[in-house]
Amino acid sequence: MNVLCFSVLAILCRFASSADWCYQSQVSCNNHSCIGPDDWASVATTCGNTKQSPINIVTKKTLFDNHLTPVKFTGYQDTINTLITNNGHTVQVNLPDRAAISGANLGDNYKAQQLHLHWGKNGGPGSEHTIDGEKYPMELHIVHIKEKYNSVEQAINDPSGVAVLGFFYEESQSANKKYDGLINSLKNITHPGTNGTLSAVSLDMLILPHNELERYFRYQGSLTTPGCSEAVVWTIFEKAIPLSKEQLSAFSSLMFSDGTAMVNTYRPIQLRAGREVYYSRSYVFCVSTALLVSSVFTSFYVLSV
Repeated sequence: MNVLCFSVLAILCRFASSADWCYQSQVSCNNHSCIGPDDWASVATTCGNTKQSPINIVTKKTLFDNHLTPVKFTGYQDTINTLITNNGHTVQVNLPDRAAISGANLGDNYKAQQLHLHWGKNGGPGSEHTIDGEKYPMELHIVHIKEKYNSVEQAINDPSGVAVLGFFYEESQSANKKYDGLINSLKNITHPGTNGTLSAVSLDMLILPHNELERYFRYQGSLTTPGCSEAVVWTIFEKAIPLSKEQLSAFSSLMFSDGTAMVNTYRPIQLRAGREVYYSRSYVFCVSTALLVSSVFTSFYVLSV
């Protein structure tokens, strides 16, 4: 994109407040009605506030919080038949209220509403959050609201009304068979506005075993799409879910509402702006332990030769 094209586009975006928001991968000189992430504040003023998501998590700057006990999952093991949708921006799966989370210093019980994903292009970098600057191929968000609310729209008026669990993905050599149903359903929702049935799936099939989810980060942030409501308690799990290159690439076969390939469906990193990020384990302790073990093995080797 040349400088003149970019300048004209930026002006059009700022004043075309009635236009739909979109990701940066959709912004072009041929699409003057599409408002990219840099101008989302013209769609919803909250998008320009200071507690926005996603962020880059700098592990050495996180604070250990011993109140961050393991998340308690309820109903995640239940097998469900549900709707999967191409909503023009991402893939969304509706979830039953009986799936819920508690504990982990959340301060309330939260019931599931939906899950959706953010990805790159053909398995390339595509997560929203990053860890020490590292971007993963894809990120899963499972959206919950406090039990007393009836919808996300109600919950976003409460500063902690929404609790989102974030899971990273990593490329693996073999396919993750538990994802066969979800991946296979994508061919039925290639076009925006199309729906399909996702059968015989449970949330436990889509995440890691619960005993592998004790390491996570916690911070206060926002929804990552307009209106960017700052009502989200974020829980970002450290360990990534494995998918094959082919499985990760399958999401790039979908189309945005403007008919272009649905790729790079992530919001750019936002400023942390003084917010603290907490960790369920002591990072300093982990590093010190690793150094101690390394030192012991080194000493043993020296004494053995």
